[in-house]
Amino acid sequence: MASDERSERHLGLFGATALGVGAIVGGGILALAGVAFATAGPGAIAAFALNGIIAGITVASFARLSRRFPESGGIYTYAKRVLSIQVAFMVGWVVWFASIVAGVLYALGFAAFTAEGIRRLLPAAGGPWAFIVDGQGEVILAMGAIAFYAWMLTARTSGGGNAATIGKVFVFALLIGGAAWAWLAGDSREVTQHFSPFAPAGMLGILQAMGYTFIALQGFDLIAAVGGEVKNPRQVMPRAMYLSLGLALVIYIPLLVAIVAVGASEDGILSMAASNPEGLIAEAAENYMGVTGYWLVIGAGLLSMLSALFANLYGASRVAFSMARDRTLPRQMGQIRPTTGTPAIAVLATGAMMVIIVIAVGNVAASGAAASLIFLLSFAMVHCIVILARRREGKSRISLLPGVGTLLCLGLAVFQAIVVPEAGRVAVLWLAVGVALYLMALAPGARLADASAEALDLDLAKTRGRSPLVLVPVANPASAASMTDIAATVRTPNVGQVLLLSVMQHERLQDSSTILDAKEILAESVERGFNRSIHPETLFTVATDVWGEISRVANEHQCETVLIGLPKITKQKVETHLNRLISNIDADIIIVRAPPRWHIGEAKRVLVPLGGRRAHSRLRARLIASLSRVSPPLINFIHVLPKHTEADSGQRVERIIKRIARDEAIGQHLVDIEFVEDPAEHIASRADASDLLVMGMESRRRDEPSIGPFALEVIRRTTVPIILLGCRSHLTSFSPRGIVRAVSPIQKPGRQT
Repeated sequence: MASDERSERHLGLFGATALGVGAIVGGGILALAGVAFATAGPGAIAAFALNGIIAGITVASFARLSRRFPESGGIYTYAKRVLSIQVAFMVGWVVWFASIVAGVLYALGFAAFTAEGIRRLLPAAGGPWAFIVDGQGEVILAMGAIAFYAWMLTARTSGGGNAATIGKVFVFALLIGGAAWAWLAGDSREVTQHFSPFAPAGMLGILQAMGYTFIALQGFDLIAAVGGEVKNPRQVMPRAMYLSLGLALVIYIPLLVAIVAVGASEDGILSMAASNPEGLIAEAAENYMGVTGYWLVIGAGLLSMLSALFANLYGASRVAFSMARDRTLPRQMGQIRPTTGTPAIAVLATGAMMVIIVIAVGNVAASGAAASLIFLLSFAMVHCIVILARRREGKSRISLLPGVGTLLCLGLAVFQAIVVPEAGRVAVLWLAVGVALYLMALAPGARLADASAEALDLDLAKTRGRSPLVLVPVANPASAASMTDIAATVRTPNVGQVLLLSVMQHERLQDSSTILDAKEILAESVERGFNRSIHPETLFTVATDVWGEISRVANEHQCETVLIGLPKITKQKVETHLNRLISNIDADIIIVRAPPRWHIGEAKRVLVPLGGRRAHSRLRARLIASLSRVSPPLINFIHVLPKHTEADSGQRVERIIKRIARDEAIGQHLVDIEFVEDPAEHIASRADASDLLVMGMESRRRDEPSIGPFALEVIRRTTVPIILLGCRSHLTSFSPRGIVRAVSPIQKPGRQT
């Protein structure tokens, strides 16, 4: 999060509003008003007004979420908090790209206005000026503007955009004032004729103009993207969003009316826009203010494009920074530059993406259409998140505004994708690239970071609507209290529940002492649970097959984790029963061997052997984070290799193990790579010098862990407390089943107690 930066919360109401105004006002309307008028005629005024209504509804949803989650990341953070890390990646990927494309639009707009000014000032210019006048240098100018602001944002946290923002608002006020003067001094009948026909292409033209120009009202969302840097965010952020959008509409609507009323030529605004869409506003201003109006528009255009470019580069880099902190983008992008306190790599990566797209696209209209479509999709997601968040808070009634906002944003996005298929193709291509990147490179680290976050964050699982259940079968009086204590540690904080299960065999029902023993075991377990403030529930069942009954209860109650005490391995068929139980349970498995009344908080040195694969990494990361909530232990990762392993192979394995350890660990940890003759004996000897041994089970096939002979051999050779982990990988996969389970967590049915 951006609040980790050295500068921390430094933006007040003025600074946050200036960021939004800098992104919204000027750049979009100057670059796209001509396209809108060419599509809808004077009806472009209605298109901007209707977009303003949609944007206003969207601001209401942003305001609600920004009060609830005053953090950096904007829509990405909201999706992560309410949905899942997989969905949040896709949302963040889209939002990051949308802001990048918006920045490209404004960089190209800056280049176009610069070239327009040079062509007017030096119509016969030669030498280096000819390169720009002929249009060949506009891409170079756009790249230069991006590079300049990227350099500036790596040198300081913010600032540099406010002067341009204030300047352009003043210039727009002059343009509107000049138009009002010309209107009052002119012939009112001639003015009204310019508005007829109002919508030559009908409602279809207005809708198409809305799709092209929705990006002109984008920018208030960037305030949410930098929420971690805003002072008193729950009050300042909503106010800044409403103020920035309101100021934009106060400027836009009068300016558009003025352009049609007193700036249109005798041929009408439609003809002017068709012949020179990018220079329309400058030409219209010249018609009612003379050459002064033309240069005012050029000046406003340059200031607007630069401030909007700055704001989008600033906001997009913060989205990338937040994603990198959650490992949904490469972790290097989540680093802070020590000398300036800025996310320099995130800024440079965002700037580099802008430069690449400038070279690839180089077209203002195409950039605007693609950016509008992508923002409409992301804003629809914001409305959906508000609806889900209200449901998670127990409010069953759907709020009207988010529902209407969802329909409007999705409807306009679909229309835009049909009318401008290039924009739809760009969006689909970017999503496809994101899915491929996530699956091939980012998913493992993202899942581990998310597992740790849920274990540490007291609020995360609750806002996601999850109530994960830990099932603890208890039968041994000596280990009952320790099992409950471990369950209290591994359960998801704040919302995770613990169910204590006692299974009585049919043939032992006649033995009253057995029933009393079961009651005493449950009573002691419940007492230990209350001491850890988990308020466990209890379930007493009768069955012929105890192992089968544990499987039935675990699957019927859709448990996320099953915590099992490790019986004496020497008992007949115990290993077979355990492996059958593991195979039949659709949940993560934790098997524990602990001394009587052992407290997991006593584990200050934890030995974690790693096998070089990530089969149990998510569950292991969750456990390590859970142990770190109260008193972080020293985690010692170890990997053993045969004594005569070749040096090159050893170095390659060492890199892999260190990467896995870095991903799973929360704080202080050690990594040892050791070459030994007897791996089981070596790990057992190292474990005896530790307080706890955490091992992963073996995998017989996908999603089916097994204790395995190696773990059994280590267990037999040591007496230290042991935790064995068996992780079901499909619970967090990027498959349809995993997505559905993540987006719509299944509520557990009522339990008999």
